[in-house]
Amino acid sequence: MKYCVCLIGRPNVGKSTLFNLLIKEKKSIILDTPGITRDRIYGNLTYNNKNILLIDTGGIDLEDSDFNKDIKAQGEIAIEEANVIIFVVDGKEELNPNDYLIRDMLRKTNKKVIIAANKLDNKKLIEENIYKFYELGFENVVAISAIQNSGINELLDLVTSDFKASEDTIEDDSIKFSLIGRPNVGKSSLINALLNKERSIVSDVAGTTRDSIDTKFKYNNQEFTVIDTAGMRKKGKIFESVEKYSLIRSLKAIDRSDVCCLVINAEEGIIEHDKHIMSYAIDAGKAVVIIVNKWDKIDNPNQAIKEWKEKIKYNFQFCPYAKVVFTSAKTKKRLTTLMPEIIAAYENTTKEIKTNLLNDVIREANMLHQAPSYKGKRLKIYFVSQTSIKPPEFTFNVNNKGLVHFSYERYLENKIREAFDLEGTPIIIKFKNKKDE
Repeated sequence: MKYCVCLIGRPNVGKSTLFNLLIKEKKSIILDTPGITRDRIYGNLTYNNKNILLIDTGGIDLEDSDFNKDIKAQGEIAIEEANVIIFVVDGKEELNPNDYLIRDMLRKTNKKVIIAANKLDNKKLIEENIYKFYELGFENVVAISAIQNSGINELLDLVTSDFKASEDTIEDDSIKFSLIGRPNVGKSSLINALLNKERSIVSDVAGTTRDSIDTKFKYNNQEFTVIDTAGMRKKGKIFESVEKYSLIRSLKAIDRSDVCCLVINAEEGIIEHDKHIMSYAIDAGKAVVIIVNKWDKIDNPNQAIKEWKEKIKYNFQFCPYAKVVFTSAKTKKRLTTLMPEIIAAYENTTKEIKTNLLNDVIREANMLHQAPSYKGKRLKIYFVSQTSIKPPEFTFNVNNKGLVHFSYERYLENKIREAFDLEGTPIIIKFKNKKDE
């Protein structure tokens, strides 16, 4: 099970610094591929074998503007979804009206609230400042410094004290796949067509599906769980708080899925946010399938397929391995092509490759094209093995991982993909110095 924890606080108390520290990466993710520059509002972390989805929120401000109202609404939804709330305050400053506004919001919930008094990086500051934060009326107060990385373990101990470890949860053996995408692209209609019954409410009003709904079914004597996620609307276009709530639910649905199917509206074409939604699934290491829905609305479909494949190739350069299905939920045309692709993506993300075959491929790849030298030194690959699945992970034992150039890493990935069928799944490549063993 993955628990949800949200960070909330007024502006400039250090929420983003704490968020980045906890998820161990920069908030702004910039990849060397088109369409993947974005700001994250969520991240994943594991502490003491407990998995957490961490939600960041904007600074809540009393100033009466549409922007601040929207941030407050977003915070309220994150609070509603969270198992635990971390209320971040500035440990060096006095409490102000915004802090009390947030306190009043949190008092209305029955959630566990932990006050993280940030910027307290020495014993003297802690002694002088910590006690005033008990005035907010919450039992748990922790002195931390996100910049100095102090007090973080104590904070996480409090956050996770009531959480059960991941291994205590009951595993479901069915293959789980979710339909993700913007509102009104036909996700619920697709599920109804797959199941051949009206299980989900189908409406032309964007955002009808508010929560994630699980349905089990059998296909070719194999058990599946399909997760119907609420439509994800671009952050700047979200005005209904229920849609912000839906985004958080959808992120959790992605996390529970083995395969994520991005649904695109054939009438509207590909927009930037389709790529952003796909990136959530890629970031989570999930196998993916792209579904171009409402294909019955397209004139000259045989010619259109060629054009669409080029569009998808261009717009989804960051996941060229994704298989594409063209279908219509309304007419059920080409619907039979979907489940085989979901199964193939699942089989590939769980594939285990024999070590001797893997090393043969890498040895040949290295002979065809050696790694570039750097300051007279050259990367040497001693051994490679598969170290995980979902997605497949390959660990290379090398002389110096600092000599790995991103272009050579991409070359090795391509060679692995050429030799083994890994369509539909991302793969992870790691490098480890032999001397560190």
